[in-house]
Amino acid sequence: MKILYAIQGTGNGHMARALEMVPSLMRHGDVDVLVSGSHCELQLPWPVKYRFNGMGFVFGKQGGIDWRATFKGFRTRQFMADVRRLPVRDYDLVINDFEPVSAYACLLRRVTCVSMSHQAAVLGMNAPRPLTRDMAGWLVMKVYAPVRFAYGFHFERYDAHTFTPVIRRDVRHTRPVDGAHYTVYLPSYGDEAIIGFLGQFPNESFEVFSKHSHKAYQAGNVKIHPVNKELFARSLQHARGVFCNAGFEAPAEALFLGKKLCVIPMHGQYEQQCNAYALEKMGVPVIKRLGQKEASLFRQWLAGDERVTVNYPNETDAVVDAILARHVAQPGQLAGLVSSC
Repeated sequence: MKILYAIQGTGNGHMARALEMVPSLMRHGDVDVLVSGSHCELQLPWPVKYRFNGMGFVFGKQGGIDWRATFKGFRTRQFMADVRRLPVRDYDLVINDFEPVSAYACLLRRVTCVSMSHQAAVLGMNAPRPLTRDMAGWLVMKVYAPVRFAYGFHFERYDAHTFTPVIRRDVRHTRPVDGAHYTVYLPSYGDEAIIGFLGQFPNESFEVFSKHSHKAYQAGNVKIHPVNKELFARSLQHARGVFCNAGFEAPAEALFLGKKLCVIPMHGQYEQQCNAYALEKMGVPVIKRLGQKEASLFRQWLAGDERVTVNYPNETDAVVDAILARHVAQPGQLAGLVSSC
């Protein structure tokens, strides 16, 4: 069997999930990897056959997406050329993790494309959403990487097509220890804003992993590190708590390790607003921005020790087996994991 696994390259979460998904897919046949977008630091240990500019987002420094840089970096003609020349008909199955080039190539050629992503779960009918819906943000998620079949990963299993998070093996097999520092990952904020906010708590120690710095340095009680998979995993293992954007993989790993967690959703990012709402319903504190009003809430979180208990079993192989059984080997049979589409 020939499988194309297409990954969204904006941020590190999709790449982190790919570290587990690709070996699982390789049990079923030959896997070619496609990555579009380039705003991630994690590297895959396998050859990447296709690299495209795609429709990646550029993180800003004020808590949201840098839309000017995002639109400036989008190449419409190049995107359409990539869609036309991607040979999706050469594959028995196309698996898509919120990646637009392969999604539109399959749509154009009427090839089945199966989504296995967090965004698929967020779009699910039973997934938690804020009472105030961002219709523009919702529409972007719907049309960004359109597929016919969708299976998702979320903080909880809200329906038969939603599964608990895929946890990297270096995190799954680690022994968590409560140390003296807090691990911080806020890619949508610049170093200055983060240091200014965390500097208000001089009795605490923070290890910040920054997308905007290429060298490590110390600023008072804040240590800045460039994003590094091994160093982040070690910091997470020994952290007293985790403060991060309301993405998916970083909060999921923190919850899996039993760390106390506080999140801040990116501005203008509907997916993260939904994530924050889901986490808040689970008992995770949410603050809106790095501002003076939020400092008192953050201080309360630092002083407390409330943790959310989760159960995230290692079911990646079982999920992959069931989905491939549904769409390749045995149509209609889902090995008890997935209901019919």
